[in-house]
Amino acid sequence: MKHLLTRLLIIFLVLIGMDAYAQTSTFILMRHAEKDTSAQGSTMMQADPPLSAEGKARAARIPEVLKSFTPDVIYSTNFIRTKSTVRPLSVKAGKEIQVYDHRNLKGFADELLKMQGKTVVIAGHSNSTPMLVNLLLKENKYPNLDESVYDTYWIVTVTDGKAEAKIMKY
Repeated sequence: MKHLLTRLLIIFLVLIGMDAYAQTSTFILMRHAEKDTSAQGSTMMQADPPLSAEGKARAARIPEVLKSFTPDVIYSTNFIRTKSTVRPLSVKAGKEIQVYDHRNLKGFADELLKMQGKTVVIAGHSNSTPMLVNLLLKENKYPNLDESVYDTYWIVTVTDGKAEAKIMKY
C-alpha cells in the first residue's frame, strides 16, 4: 500500500510538472479602427491619418470588448491610427504601447511565439494583421481584409506549439 501511494504521488507530481510547461499564449490581433480619410493637407497627414469620429468611438469600446482578457503587452505599428486604436486599452490596463515593425512580420511573429503564458494585443493594418495571424498559425489561412472592414479581430491561442485562431467581430 505504501508503494502504491508513493507511485501515485510521483505520477501526480509529474502531471503537475507537465501542466506547468503547457502554458497557453493568447494573441489578440486587430486592424486599426476607422481612419479619417477626409484629412486634407500635407502628404504626411494623408499617409498617417488620425482616427475618424467613428474610429475613436470604436477604439473606446475595445476595453469593454476585451474585458475578459488582461493584456501583458500591447503592440502597435508606429502610425497614429494604430496607436490611437489601442490607446484606450493601454490606459485601462496601465500598459505602454510597444511599437513593432510591420515590414518585418516574420521576425515579429517569431518573437511573439517565444512568449509563454502571455496575453498580447496587437494593432495592425488590413494586410499586415491577417498576415501576422497566418504566421502565428504557420499556415496561409486568412486573406487581407477589405479596406472597408474595421470590425474584425482574431484571437490566436498557442499551447505546446499548436496554434488555433478564432475570428471575431465587434
